[in-house]
Amino acid sequence: MPVLPSAKPAKPPEAEPDFRALFGDVRPLKDGNRVPPYSPKPSPRPRKPDRQTPLPPELEAALLASAVGWFEPAELDRHFARSGMPATTLRRLRGGHWPVVAELDLHGLDRYQAQDRLTLFLHRARSRGQCVRIIHGKGFGSRGEPVLKRMVRSWLKHHPEVLAFCEADERQGGSGALMVLLRRPSLLQP
Repeated sequence: MPVLPSAKPAKPPEAEPDFRALFGDVRPLKDGNRVPPYSPKPSPRPRKPDRQTPLPPELEAALLASAVGWFEPAELDRHFARSGMPATTLRRLRGGHWPVVAELDLHGLDRYQAQDRLTLFLHRARSRGQCVRIIHGKGFGSRGEPVLKRMVRSWLKHHPEVLAFCEADERQGGSGALMVLLRRPSLLQP
């Protein structure tokens, strides 16, 4: 017969040690040089703004005049054609190849009114045809630099439906007007 190993007797579970007995010699840390666990609440009274002394008018005008080129292109785009357009597009647009189907005059409007009208005009004119004329003026009524002339050209460059634009000839407004070529309307649109 095989010999079976003898079963070891089970040890009785040890009693759980007393917490106070284990950590009785521990002393709390001193409070000195401790960082508070939370950030202090801000004062309910706001800080007083720094008082700025106004600049002399001559210096302010010179500063503003020099800052114009920081945010806008230095030169006006006399023409623009989206990439991928044939090289003859601008020549054909200048030559009147496409008939002008609508015209928008922005004289006397501020930049916000002009942007709203231009957006609606381009949306509506696209159903009439491909070529439109936009009159923004030459900027003689502006103080210093023309505002709409620069902004309209920038807006048109970023509008997804505009394929190309160029300045109109002198009979149609010269540098105060643009001939704009729009994308053809899709036949699938309702």
